[in-house]
Amino acid sequence: MEGVIHKSTGSWYEVKTSDGQSFHCRLAGKIRLKGLELTNPVAIGDRVLFETEASHTGQGIISDILPRTNYIVRQSPRQKHQMHLIAANIDQAAVIVTLVKPTLKPGFIDRYLLMTEPHDIPALIIFNKFDLYDEKAREELAYFSALYEQIGYRTFTVSAFDGTGLEALRQALWGKMTLIGGQSGVGKSTLVSALFPGLDLKTGLLSKQTGKGMHTTTFAEMFDVTKGTHIIDTPGIKLLSYNNLSKMDVAHNFREFFLLSAECRFGGACTHTVEPGCAVIKALENEEISPYRYQNYLNIIEDIDGQNYWERKKEY
Repeated sequence: MEGVIHKSTGSWYEVKTSDGQSFHCRLAGKIRLKGLELTNPVAIGDRVLFETEASHTGQGIISDILPRTNYIVRQSPRQKHQMHLIAANIDQAAVIVTLVKPTLKPGFIDRYLLMTEPHDIPALIIFNKFDLYDEKAREELAYFSALYEQIGYRTFTVSAFDGTGLEALRQALWGKMTLIGGQSGVGKSTLVSALFPGLDLKTGLLSKQTGKGMHTTTFAEMFDVTKGTHIIDTPGIKLLSYNNLSKMDVAHNFREFFLLSAECRFGGACTHTVEPGCAVIKALENEEISPYRYQNYLNIIEDIDGQNYWERKKEY
């Protein structure tokens, strides 16, 4: 039988068929032993072949993973030498952030975009909790919205509390399979529940001691809104690092830097750090690109330089 992975709970996967049947499946040993540098060889959105177990009604064994149109991976937070497969075969990804409660972690948006940009997956940037923004936060919002829209990303300003921007965002999600991600505590589950009432997403409060988010989503899960509209909810992200990218991978996936690299003296081989005749550095000096984005770029490059050989993996 063929189905799509809707939920992952470690060693078991919920697989749904096109006619709506749901099966509790585990992986065949041959898949687990392929030697992939992944903590999980199967992810939400994967199309798989499976066989039902005669002795256990509603259970099955996944025998094969069908070819993917795209996928999103990140460095495993627990096993730094491996990658964690987050989702596959998605139409777009949405990163939910907020400028208050909790404050936006510097560089988080750009690090998130490094998961989508290498695979040409459209990304939406959603600024949540707008009802809590004071004048300073609204000025920051105007800056970030203009910055990312100028380089081609769609941004949304929303509030699950008072309904600001919900209809525009709902239309952007309609008819697509969308991966939803963000830092813990940004109101991800509450926002999705406000967009599509009836979805059973868990919600939680900020920690009173730290002001940071407490995990409410334990495992990734796909929710079917309509036949063509699907939301993939993922656990809150605390840190994004990359052992699968080189410095040139990063340079090529900051889209405005990549466009300028054609004018660099060393072309596509320029890291935009110390090279003479660098068009990106020249644009920075002329205030034609964002110093905020450039500093985030340098921080990511520094992180990659700091990884030792055994942490770095190119095959995944």
